[in-house]
Amino acid sequence: MKNTLKKILPDRMLNFLRKFNQPQNSINLEDYYLLEKSKITYGEDLLYTLHNSDFTKDPHFIESYNLGKDTDNGTLLKDYDIRWRIHVLCWAASHAMHLEGDFVDCGVHTGICARAVVNYVDFNNSNKKYFLLDTFNGLDARYSTAWELRRNTLMGYDKEDSDTLYNQVKETFKDFNVSIIRGTVPDTLSQVTSNQISYLSIDMNCVAPEVAALEFFWDKMVSGGMIVLDDYGYANSTNDQKKAHDEFASSKNIRILTLPTCQGLIIKP
Repeated sequence: MKNTLKKILPDRMLNFLRKFNQPQNSINLEDYYLLEKSKITYGEDLLYTLHNSDFTKDPHFIESYNLGKDTDNGTLLKDYDIRWRIHVLCWAASHAMHLEGDFVDCGVHTGICARAVVNYVDFNNSNKKYFLLDTFNGLDARYSTAWELRRNTLMGYDKEDSDTLYNQVKETFKDFNVSIIRGTVPDTLSQVTSNQISYLSIDMNCVAPEVAALEFFWDKMVSGGMIVLDDYGYANSTNDQKKAHDEFASSKNIRILTLPTCQGLIIKP
């Protein structure tokens, strides 16, 4: 039984469960559904299904995903994959390519998601600009709660060498029409010079910057523009973000689509 569980939940997630959910570093296997791997069409990132996942066999998607994953250097995604999440982002970006407006990522890390997207949509053959915003040094305590800081550490996002990560991202995107903005949201939002946005990805792991980004970009989003909230659907560990996102959506008289990848999707009316 333990070996079966280990195959389904990679070491990084097992360690997180031990630290966050289970006392005394123990896991009660009766609390889990153990699935027959031969019948699973997709089993990654806490998402397991028998439904169609043919996008994982698409050569162009495979190339794009691998280019994104290669930016990570094995720091977070060595034994962990997020292909369906990247698939959602590539789909949203493909739609946004047919609209007026630029692209924005709030929360970049090594550029995993953005690198996959720019390849998938052939970004350089457009007249769009891609703005990448990140501290490149983890959460800023000024805009984060004690719980958010602790959770980020439990999930493996410890403080990193800001210059090293920033320079790595600059090197990754040097051949693309990308503006890399270093610093904390909301302080850096005014550096996004575009007045029309068609694609917005938000993944900052804390409430205050994410709500600030939604408020700042909402009026700049073009009709049909795509907003993907990376942590919207997580249970327990990030429900503070979901509550804040829902309150924002309610203020705009819209609803957020919950995706089984843990993401939330907003299409600007």
